[in-house]
Amino acid sequence: MDFEKYQNLPTIILLRELIRKWWQADLTFADKHGVVQGWRGGAPPLPPHDFCRLSVLAPEGERRCSESLRSLHEKFKGNTRLRQALAQDCHLNFTLVGAPLYLDAEYEGMLFVQGLLRHPLEEQTALNLKSQLRELVPVASDLDRALARVPLLDAREMGKLSDLLELAIHEILRHEESTPPRDEPPAAPPPPSPGGSAFETLIGRSGPMREILKLMEKVAQSDSTVLINGESGTGKELVARALHQSGPRRDKSFVVQNCSAFNDNLLESALFGHTRGAFTGATRDKKGLFEVADGGTFFLDEVGDMSPALQVKLLRVLQEGTFLPVGGTHPREVDVRVIAATHKNLAELVQRGEFREDLYYRIHVIRLHLPPLRERREDLPVLIEHFLRKHHREGQRARGLEPEALPLLNAYHWPGNIRELENEIERLLVLGGDREWLPAALISPRIQEAVLPGGQAGPSWRATGKLPEAVEALEREMIQRGLARTQHNKSRLARELGISRSNLILKIARYGLARGPDEAGEED
Repeated sequence: MDFEKYQNLPTIILLRELIRKWWQADLTFADKHGVVQGWRGGAPPLPPHDFCRLSVLAPEGERRCSESLRSLHEKFKGNTRLRQALAQDCHLNFTLVGAPLYLDAEYEGMLFVQGLLRHPLEEQTALNLKSQLRELVPVASDLDRALARVPLLDAREMGKLSDLLELAIHEILRHEESTPPRDEPPAAPPPPSPGGSAFETLIGRSGPMREILKLMEKVAQSDSTVLINGESGTGKELVARALHQSGPRRDKSFVVQNCSAFNDNLLESALFGHTRGAFTGATRDKKGLFEVADGGTFFLDEVGDMSPALQVKLLRVLQEGTFLPVGGTHPREVDVRVIAATHKNLAELVQRGEFREDLYYRIHVIRLHLPPLRERREDLPVLIEHFLRKHHREGQRARGLEPEALPLLNAYHWPGNIRELENEIERLLVLGGDREWLPAALISPRIQEAVLPGGQAGPSWRATGKLPEAVEALEREMIQRGLARTQHNKSRLARELGISRSNLILKIARYGLARGPDEAGEED
């Protein structure tokens, strides 16, 4: 079967994006022989999270993963009456869900999603999982972090995922029925224009975000190395993906690797691959991620955590486009655009001798600094609205936040940035049940305690009494301090607070904060 002609179907493209957005997982295809295929002619996709990636890096782990996939493949191949999606656990007790494709009663392959959890991990189960992985990869580290990233789907979400897979199969069958036998495969969709749809995933209207988008429009069409700076949770991978999707390499692979996820040995093998016999258990040659990304874009997250030895190898790839696999003697060539990211100050690391100066200047060709959420509070309302829509589920009535909730969220310092905000909005939707408007009382205690700290220096009120009264006191305090800071420039303050100017004027009058007869003469 010619898999290439199905991957550009609008429904398949949409379903891939939905599955990635909702469950941080990948829609994948295996042919009638059980061989996993790559999208757009690239290499087969890597496992969806670090825990599975660690397993696949070990030869025995890869063999067991292949056996788990083949077991589901054999069920579909051996029973052509099956038409619905099936779920099956892998050797690590993660779940893979697949739906079979039959054309003219012949089995042609399956669409599947792997690396999922159906139940929260109990402490003993998590210990057993980590023990199993250490048997495969004795040097594996930071497994708690890897396990925390495994997508968790309850029974209802598993049902939705199965429905989506079956929908994808039906779309392929419908396409086959409506396509003449000698018709050419559908053409690829037109590439997005610079600054167009690829950047629509970046939410923000503030001045800092507008400047970033302008710079991205200039950078996207080039092959220059980009360094993205920003605190954890500011959206560095989202920016890197948008650059790739709006650039000339959009039809090739976009590969991601977090340099802090593995130790040196595993990271070197992951990046550059290894040859047969390079180390104990290396029973065959294995491609590294640079080869997987050949022709496309490689996003190296947390590059500041890379060891000096690996920095030398990375520098060689950037300068010469060549590298040596672990245990190899012949260099291999690749054409890859590298986008690096870090939350650390690389210039300071260079001064302390912890990061190579030549590598620093090589990846610092173009720099994008993503501001923390506390420096772009103007974007808070639009981000909240976006996440309310994103995490809204069938049956929920929530239309937005009650008026008292936004000042609380606006006053919080958001150390986890946009990721923390998204988690908070998702939490509010879950706890809000069937409420139409989500109240401030449901906001996480850590936020309420940080914003309403009784006895702390600064605010003139104390966090006592009922929450609406405390929120009202906070709102008055924020407006009063904001007026002093902006010299009563109400237009500027309204933008900072995320409310309209007319609403701000009403609140100023309500709290008696007008500065006097000269108010009418102010210039905004």
